Amino acid sequence: MASAFFFDAEPVCELPILLPALDACALCAKPLGRDCDIFMYRGDTPFCSDECRGEQMQLDAIRARRAAARRQQQQQYSSRTESRHQESRKVSVAT
Repeated sequence: MASAFFFDAEPVCELPILLPALDACALCAKPLGRDCDIFMYRGDTPFCSDECRGEQMQLDAIRARRAAARRQQQQQYSSRTESRHQESRKVSVAT
């Protein structure tokens, strides 16, 4: 009786399954070998080394901080514009 472990056999299917490509590092594009360690980030992004993954994590953190700062600036601008608009609607009434 022959048995195959799930990791020994290639998947057999008629339609191609769209999986993320694990053939190159997402940062430096270095080819990833089947017998090499692959460092994953955000679930499906492959990297050739812990250094490349760490660099991508730092880049993502910088982008997130910049986006948060832009959102904060936009909120401050819209609140200033809103307060100016409300002030212009005030009408002085002589008594």
